[in-house]
Amino acid sequence: MVTLSSPSPSLSFVEGGTCKASHVSRVLFSGPDTNHGESSETNILRDVHISERLLEDFTELARENTEKDLETCGTLAAFLERGIFYVTTLIIPKQESTSNSCQAMNEVEVFSIQNERELYPVGWIHTHPSQGCFMSSVDLHTHYSYQVMVPEAFAIVVAPTDSSKSYGIFKLTNPGGMEVLRSCSETGFHPHKEPEDGNPVYEHCSNVYKNSNLRFEIFDLR
Repeated sequence: MVTLSSPSPSLSFVEGGTCKASHVSRVLFSGPDTNHGESSETNILRDVHISERLLEDFTELARENTEKDLETCGTLAAFLERGIFYVTTLIIPKQESTSNSCQAMNEVEVFSIQNERELYPVGWIHTHPSQGCFMSSVDLHTHYSYQVMVPEAFAIVVAPTDSSKSYGIFKLTNPGGMEVLRSCSETGFHPHKEPEDGNPVYEHCSNVYKNSNLRFEIFDLR
């Protein structure tokens, strides 16, 4: 079922059935990635469920920007039930974009939607329209602000032109990557030092699962 409401456009999609284990699978990544494949997390993170259809719909909504070589970004919000985060809301804010950056505007609107539904900001999603699937230094600083609030927070990078990996789901390593970003005061694109614990600054998430039965909403505020 698809519904459209106003004044703020909200796309609501419901995948049939109830949540069963057969509809849940770990997110898999295409292509080798030796730098970001193993989890360094020493603390136990709660699982996160997200609909693959949500990723597909975001990619479609970003298509116009992607064809113009402009990034698109959005916030992922979830409710917590029995120790599991379920991503049910994608909010695409007003934004200013370039080929390698995307700045959300009027974030009060995003906070309002989250607060009204009592949702957690568990992550964000953005495109790399003409680059590979990785986290830039600017992306890492953006993500730090999410992960410092919610340890399970993750970042999805959608890279349509990357033939080896069209998307990735990442987080900062903890404690290594978190410490590096916490102590970094630089802005713009810049290199980061390697964490003292020998791990990379960021890595793939191992606690995120695709759930084909999740109902979700998309608020496109642009």
